[in-house]
Amino acid sequence: MDFTHSERAQDLLQRLTQFHEQEVAPAEEPYLRELMDRDDPWVVLPVIEELKAKAKALGLWNLFLPDATLGAGLKNVEYAPLAEQMGRSIIASEISNCSAPDTGNMEVLHLFGSDEQKDRWLTPLLAGEIRSAFCMTEPDVASSDATNMEARATIDGDEVVLDGRKWWSTGIGHPNCEVLIYMALTDPDADRYHRHSMVVVPRDTPGVNVERMLPAMNFLDAPGGHGEVSFTDVRLPVENIIGGPGQAFTIAQARLGPGRVHHCMRLIGLAEMALELACRRGTSRIAFGKPIANLGGNRERIADARIAINQARLLVLQAAWMIDERHPDMLNAVSQIKVAVPNMAQQVIDMAIQLHGGGGMSNDFPLAGAWAVARSLRLADGPDEVHRGVIARLELAKYGAGKWSPPAKG
Repeated sequence: MDFTHSERAQDLLQRLTQFHEQEVAPAEEPYLRELMDRDDPWVVLPVIEELKAKAKALGLWNLFLPDATLGAGLKNVEYAPLAEQMGRSIIASEISNCSAPDTGNMEVLHLFGSDEQKDRWLTPLLAGEIRSAFCMTEPDVASSDATNMEARATIDGDEVVLDGRKWWSTGIGHPNCEVLIYMALTDPDADRYHRHSMVVVPRDTPGVNVERMLPAMNFLDAPGGHGEVSFTDVRLPVENIIGGPGQAFTIAQARLGPGRVHHCMRLIGLAEMALELACRRGTSRIAFGKPIANLGGNRERIADARIAINQARLLVLQAAWMIDERHPDMLNAVSQIKVAVPNMAQQVIDMAIQLHGGGGMSNDFPLAGAWAVARSLRLADGPDEVHRGVIARLELAKYGAGKWSPPAKG
């Protein structure tokens, strides 16, 4: 494995960093303050569209997509440092059209969508003209086991009928959200991996209703947010099923692997930002006659944070390389980063909050919001326990334990 940045990745990283330092960073704090001061935060402020236009003009657009005709044409291991750089900012990913859930939804449409679905939805998503939401998790069942889904996508002649309730549907609050991807049960008699379908749902379809927006650790995450959405006798052409009935699990696995790498690299950028703030605070504030960094074991905490971030980065790069190479151990690697990185980021950010004292818990600094992001991602794309279970099963299988163990020789 060679994690040296390619020339293309180095060039993009240099230009992206310069753009963030000169354009994004000066605009971010005023933007967030204005958004939080509004009675209605579900709006797109003009500065976001202005920065998006600049990013697009600089070629810092759709960097996540490996298709060179529609995106940057980068491998996962090449995109990783760019995702890390964008992760240092709350708004940078959106400005380069690289924010979740749009990235995953665009990948689904790109890989599995029909020509009509691509023309109607993928093209405007790639242009940043509309936004999207992903509707999978349900409030009444344990959604860490996706086979528990109760929401239905029933085929009725030339229509598919949607009924059910979803929550934590990320992106649903955005004023430009025009399309949802809905995952639900189609054939309960099929094997457990071919019972479900993904359906493209126009946001304004009759029967689709946003019941409420959900705060995550008391943050609304506006203007995209996370909502509870009901689907009541929603009727759509059967052609709106992505890839055909029963293909949802195949599609989900293709969507989630790279998406988890993206999440983890953005989290590493967030942890780097927190460590930088901790070091600046620790060297500039004096308590008991000393800089805070020199008190109470804080030097050791800073050192441990640096070690933890570097370890996590290498683990994610390994997983990204394995996905690029279709390595047989990539499932194990992706589950490892999904456990390791959010926990690391949560600990580093918590340390930074401690060094900031009361200010760290306020909105005067980005640390409280960053902590909420890291904590939330220990649940998003599967809770820690599910991924630890996968890792353990794969490890124990090496010793002949469990159904994943290789067949006996002889």
